[in-house]
Amino acid sequence: MRNLAVIAALLAGLPLAAQQPPTPPPQTQNPPAKPTLEKPDEAPADVPDTAPAKKPVPVKKAAPAVSPTEGRVVEEIVARVNNEVITRSEFERSKVTAEEDAKADCQNRCTAEQLKTRIDDLQKNALRDLIDQSLLVQRAKDMGISVEPDVIKQLDQIRIENKLPSMEALEEAVSKQGLNWEDFKNNIRNGLLTKKVIGSEVGSHINVPKEEIQKYYDEHKAEFVRPEQVALRSIEVNTAGKDATEIADLKKKADTALKRIQDGEDFGEIAKRYSDGATAKQGGYLGIYKRGELSKELEDTVFKMKRNDLTEVMETKQGFLIIQVLEHYDEGEQSLAKVENEINEKLYSQRMEPALREYLKTLREESYVVIKPGYQDAAGGGNSEIQEVSATPEVTKTKKGHKKYLLFGKRAADTGA
Repeated sequence: MRNLAVIAALLAGLPLAAQQPPTPPPQTQNPPAKPTLEKPDEAPADVPDTAPAKKPVPVKKAAPAVSPTEGRVVEEIVARVNNEVITRSEFERSKVTAEEDAKADCQNRCTAEQLKTRIDDLQKNALRDLIDQSLLVQRAKDMGISVEPDVIKQLDQIRIENKLPSMEALEEAVSKQGLNWEDFKNNIRNGLLTKKVIGSEVGSHINVPKEEIQKYYDEHKAEFVRPEQVALRSIEVNTAGKDATEIADLKKKADTALKRIQDGEDFGEIAKRYSDGATAKQGGYLGIYKRGELSKELEDTVFKMKRNDLTEVMETKQGFLIIQVLEHYDEGEQSLAKVENEINEKLYSQRMEPALREYLKTLREESYVVIKPGYQDAAGGGNSEIQEVSATPEVTKTKKGHKKYLLFGKRAADTGA
């Protein structure tokens, strides 16, 4: 079973961009390694993601301090964000996550020095990111945002990935890993809340005009001279270790998935629900392949297909496989229509990060943020003495009324606040 703490941490990570529909990414000089798909009767049941999953690691817990005068456990507070607190144990866990993120990003493509630099950079921003998330979660509550249905969906997704029969079994598995069930759910909830706020308050205000996309294309045509390639995504239904009756049921599952896509449902959403593959959470996205990078049988199949074409359900030694050609790039200079989404995403991302940082700066200016001396916040902010508090049930994070603030002006719903 995968480490559930790591799964929750990944789901709760602070996003730097609003969620966009999956489209083939631009080519890079040093793209990550892609899976080599074998022919259908040898295709692996779990095709690795082009952005490899982060390696699960145990969550390290900071040892609590004990008050010598009262004999009670106290939790060191390293920062206050309005009436919320960030504890040392939260800070230490975020640094562990930062290190694992850096290792996953490198995946043997970095020198030891590059990896160290990457880890240092991410850990340097660990406290800033915790403060940012606290501000965004508080803002979501001010806006009346609720993500409870999405929390349930995420939990169910984790349950399915870990092949657990019920939500009660998931709760038991979480507890066996030494995690608090409510904290586990709250990590997921906070991640979803931050995404909602960023999408609503920042992402929705970023627009890339058609003229800019055209201008970028005209000035960077050399970037879009490519060999013939196909962008692929898949749904994989694993039958390893199953008996004949179970395999027949799994074939029906694959047939149902294909039928739903043919009837107009989104392939990516169906992949998230039905696929057993490693790329299920990414909507089944496998990557972009040139001729010679696939098995001969698959190459002959997918290179004859056009954009959004689907294969039938293919039987493999490990299960059943459905492949969609997300895009088919002809050899040579790609037309604007083929690469418009790539350019849009690139220009969108270039605007997103500075806009998000400006928005977070506005939230800080409207909030009370104080850092304990000895700890560094990469976003700035003065230090001040913070009193430690007893880690007992009565010490809870109470909320105060926050001001309504919007980087892009007031909305009608906020005028009466």
